[in-house]
Amino acid sequence: MTAAPRWWSDAVIYQVYPRSFADGNGDGMGDLPGVIGRLDYLADLGVDAVWLSPFYVSPQKDAGYDVADYRDVDPMFGSLEDADRLIAEAHARALKVIVDLVPNHTSDQHAWFQEALASPAGSPARERYIFRPGRGPGGKEPPNNWQSIFGGPAWTRIGGETGDEAGGEWYLHLFDSSQPDLNWNNPEVHAEFEAILRFWLDRGVDGFRVDVAHGMVKAEGLPDWEGSVHMVGGEDEDRRAPFFDQEGVHEIYREWRRVLDEYEDRILVAEAWVHPLSRLFRYVRGDEMHQAFNFVFLSAGWDPAALHEAITDSLREAATVGATSTWVLSNHDTVRHASRFGLEFVPPHQRGIGPEDPQPDEALGLVRARAAALLELGLPGSAYVYQGDELGLPEHTTLAPEDRQDPAYFRTGGGEMGRDGCRVPLPWAAQEHAFGFGTGEDATPWLPQPERFRHYAVDRQSGDETSTLELYRTLLRLRAQHGFGRGEFAWHELNDPQEGFLAFTVTAESADLQVLVNLGTQPVRIAAHEGTQVTSRRSALTDGHLVPDAAVWRITER
Repeated sequence: MTAAPRWWSDAVIYQVYPRSFADGNGDGMGDLPGVIGRLDYLADLGVDAVWLSPFYVSPQKDAGYDVADYRDVDPMFGSLEDADRLIAEAHARALKVIVDLVPNHTSDQHAWFQEALASPAGSPARERYIFRPGRGPGGKEPPNNWQSIFGGPAWTRIGGETGDEAGGEWYLHLFDSSQPDLNWNNPEVHAEFEAILRFWLDRGVDGFRVDVAHGMVKAEGLPDWEGSVHMVGGEDEDRRAPFFDQEGVHEIYREWRRVLDEYEDRILVAEAWVHPLSRLFRYVRGDEMHQAFNFVFLSAGWDPAALHEAITDSLREAATVGATSTWVLSNHDTVRHASRFGLEFVPPHQRGIGPEDPQPDEALGLVRARAAALLELGLPGSAYVYQGDELGLPEHTTLAPEDRQDPAYFRTGGGEMGRDGCRVPLPWAAQEHAFGFGTGEDATPWLPQPERFRHYAVDRQSGDETSTLELYRTLLRLRAQHGFGRGEFAWHELNDPQEGFLAFTVTAESADLQVLVNLGTQPVRIAAHEGTQVTSRRSALTDGHLVPDAAVWRITER
């Protein structure tokens, strides 16, 4: 007898970026009470789970991905009691809760790192991190040539130590200098993170999204490497970086999986920018993680051949390890897809769009984003929705330099715009202060909202059957009703990626779904259909043709 699918195998998981979702205390910063106040919205939307970006105690040098205390909530987001209440309130609405875990590095304000700075070279406190003596006369050169993903060297030298006034050791930070990398060759680090997992599992969380899941383990000897990597898009080189996707990470996840298996229905989700897909799906083998973000699909853009290849390869590789694939269009690290799809060309590793960059065609981007929703949510497996996707929200592309906060912007001297544009607070009410983001009449949102966000506000879209929000609600309802996420996939005879037309079927228990997406430049004739139809826009079907930049769901119930 075949085991019933687990909840995550076809779940639609909604990413909440707490800073920008909803402000519950009116100080201009999103928080956990704000999320609690909007849980009914998420339940009505029809998602199955909520993934929360970090809310831990942090100096916020990298928007919370620099964690100073993994067992408490930063006061800017609320309290540990608020986290407990959020979990309970979400569960009362049949929503699972997934929290972020950041195991590659801590904040430099973490008690461990502060102890390391106060301890001598070779001490147990130093061994929790990756400290090394420098190269060259007086150790003035970094231990190797690795570069930070945020720009600049991946090493920072600490001040002079006892008996060494010329300067001290160097510590590794693959990201900002305020984010020292942990030493995962140290058993104490393993024990600490197992305890952190149990702390949150015992509080009722349903899983963990693991940040930089392909990091943590570094190649023996920390060899020089001439390649470069990007947070969005992975490596430039065919060969792996000596600090990413090393074999040792898999044993860590086997350890963690054994912990999670002691609890019921909890999951691990990998954020792993690795290629090819065969290496990504090694993270979700039967004794490791449960899901991995499909960045190949995200990176395919509005390109029918690339999307066709991403879908085909993802489903094939998932089957080889007995897992289901995931599908994602945007997240807190990428330019929002409603804007990417409105550009003729998006550099593969671009983070952010600035006022001087080519500006997206907003109307075209929205039309394509709506069609992409039918594509993503029609595919079997698990889908991720980044907050604002359901509104068709575009990137903020004209942020002024003085408003930017992403460390990538500052470490590259403005060479990269950074990720602030996709992290702007959501618009809830068109006519309210800060578009209803918070309760404070005078509070200024932590990032400014562009005026055009008014048109995307939740209250303007709710109840409007032509809106993007109502389109998402309809798709999610039908997806759940018929179990399309658990269906059998096949390419349809009309499928022709070379001509810009993608067509596939999903056979579920109670209905058959046909998904047709026209990414080409010409209308495509399609047969008449007598069952339920959902189109990405009203004019999608014209004279028996599916017009360009449009998609349709055709459902035949049995």
